[in-house]
Amino acid sequence: MGAAANSENIKLRQNALLLKVCGMRQPENIQEILALKPDYLGFIFYPKSTRFVGDEIPADSLKNMPATTCKVGVFVNETYETIRQTAEKYKLEAVQLHGEELPELCQQLKETGLLVLKAFSVDDAFAFETLEAYEGTCDYYLFDTKGNDYGGNGVRFNWDILKNYQGETPFFLSGGIDLAHVDQIKRLELPLLKGIDINSRFELSPALKDSAKVQAFFGKIRQA
Repeated sequence: MGAAANSENIKLRQNALLLKVCGMRQPENIQEILALKPDYLGFIFYPKSTRFVGDEIPADSLKNMPATTCKVGVFVNETYETIRQTAEKYKLEAVQLHGEELPELCQQLKETGLLVLKAFSVDDAFAFETLEAYEGTCDYYLFDTKGNDYGGNGVRFNWDILKNYQGETPFFLSGGIDLAHVDQIKRLELPLLKGIDINSRFELSPALKDSAKVQAFFGKIRQA
């Protein structure tokens, strides 16, 4: 199933937040998390990340993932050619751009049929007007905490600042999200919040997710 068909299936869940687990690497752990039916599963193709895919995941294992889970490749300041080649090799259906990528690259990738998520590092001084140039070039934004690394810092930013967002692109919330934040997430009144991205707070070690904790989070967040 292609990216467009997959994304349409996912978007049918109108009243539910989309759930994304990022930073997967170990084949057995991937199967454990897939059994929980995440909407998106993220694989990091940034060599400096402690969750870098490297050679640990056989390309065929990603090609055979269930069509109900969208495969997301995470890249940082990578070239169009490398992203396209990696997407083809692993049959990725979406890309998450987590660096200083320009709107033109987002648009180029979107035109290939890939779902595009553009990440932005947020702190109290974040200027939302910088997003205007990206409107229409991405399917989703992903608001993460500004830190020393490109994602996976395990720290939460002040979500109140998202009330200042005046754009039209829907977004994922990321950055230090834990099981303890479920009730607070459910109380958020942010119409364009469409998904939650979890990572480091659900790990036993880098790239190894605690499937029991992820299951508990999914269970609570999916409750009406």
